[in-house]
Amino acid sequence: MVKTSSASLGIIFVTVFIDLLGFGIVLPLLPRYGDYFEAHGLLLGALMASFSTMQLLFAPIWGRISDRIGRRPVLMVGLAGSAVSYFVFGYATSLGTQETMLGMGALPWLFISRIGAGIAGATISTAQAYIADVTGPEQRGRGMALIGAAFGVGFTFGPLIGAGFVSAEPGGPPSSAPGYVAGGLSAVALLSAVFLLKESLQPGSRPAGHHWFDRASLRQAVTRPRIGIILIAIFIATFALAQFEVTLSLLTKELGIAERNNFYIFSYVGLTLAVAQGGLVRRLLPRLGEYRMSLGGTLLMMTGLVLIGVAGEVRSVAMLFAVLPVCIVGFSAVTPSLQSLLSRGTSASQQGGVLGIGQSLSALARILGPLIGMALFYTHPIYPYYAGAAVLLVGFVLIWRLRAGEPVDAADITADEQG
Repeated sequence: MVKTSSASLGIIFVTVFIDLLGFGIVLPLLPRYGDYFEAHGLLLGALMASFSTMQLLFAPIWGRISDRIGRRPVLMVGLAGSAVSYFVFGYATSLGTQETMLGMGALPWLFISRIGAGIAGATISTAQAYIADVTGPEQRGRGMALIGAAFGVGFTFGPLIGAGFVSAEPGGPPSSAPGYVAGGLSAVALLSAVFLLKESLQPGSRPAGHHWFDRASLRQAVTRPRIGIILIAIFIATFALAQFEVTLSLLTKELGIAERNNFYIFSYVGLTLAVAQGGLVRRLLPRLGEYRMSLGGTLLMMTGLVLIGVAGEVRSVAMLFAVLPVCIVGFSAVTPSLQSLLSRGTSASQQGGVLGIGQSLSALARILGPLIGMALFYTHPIYPYYAGAAVLLVGFVLIWRLRAGEPVDAADITADEQG
């Protein structure tokens, strides 16, 4: 394990923060942009899904490349890509309905910006691999919770920034400022990485051989029962949260909450996530361990979704605000715990690739979750939350099975294989 400065860990924090800051700025605004630029129905769905689709495809690729050439160059490429993509987003929203470069209007440029941001944001798996490089097994969960805290902080301030640029007039033109702000922050993070970030991957940890993508070894890793269970559990937790995220603003609309206030609700969710992962989870993980924390988090998340459904049924805004933290704290506990278990069960030479597969499954969950969640919501507004809780029950059973079986740490796995 390489010793690293707090500045290096800070840059990792900033990398994920910037990624989610831009996501948090854009997510509440995309429906408005879609309406203004005449993207409706499936076209708007495709625009919103393009980000996660690129993460699905590129997370394992970036992870495996980082196993080969190092974490630092991949993270810097991701930051540069994010900066360019958000500047393109700002440029696209400044066009109005006119056609411009290459004869394209704003909507194609919006697609290009979201696709680029998804490709660049797929380097989150590399950030997780960086944390794995610089932390020991006992500190791994706390390190992964640091990334989760960056998610929460980004998702807190992103909607707050976006709220400042929402037009007071119905159907008013979107502002280009949020995109330029996100692009500028990504550029600052890139400069910080250039001058402060140290390489974490040691030469002895790089995969042997000349193949950039060792499919056989990755297949061998992910088909091990324990790793397979963890990957499925990660998918389930993200899928349940994705249904919640995409339908929350629709539920609040059903409850009579004004449109602009939806931004503040998302910030409330993000702040809860940041406090839970940055404070509560990081302190409890070393005491409880990843297994018990993931079980408890799944149970909390399941309970929270059921209570959100009940709040929707009784049409209580006060109850909704009271029970939202139950779901978010549960997700805050289960995610870093499962990521830490996944990392600890993977050899050093496969960290980027396997964590990349985990991110790809999360991205797939963020594609399927909104599609199914929307269909359930328009059947009945509370169905997505009860369905999410039912799926999490399956995840709880799967995680319960981890209590017995294969070794937790990759070192133990290697010893078993050699023996």
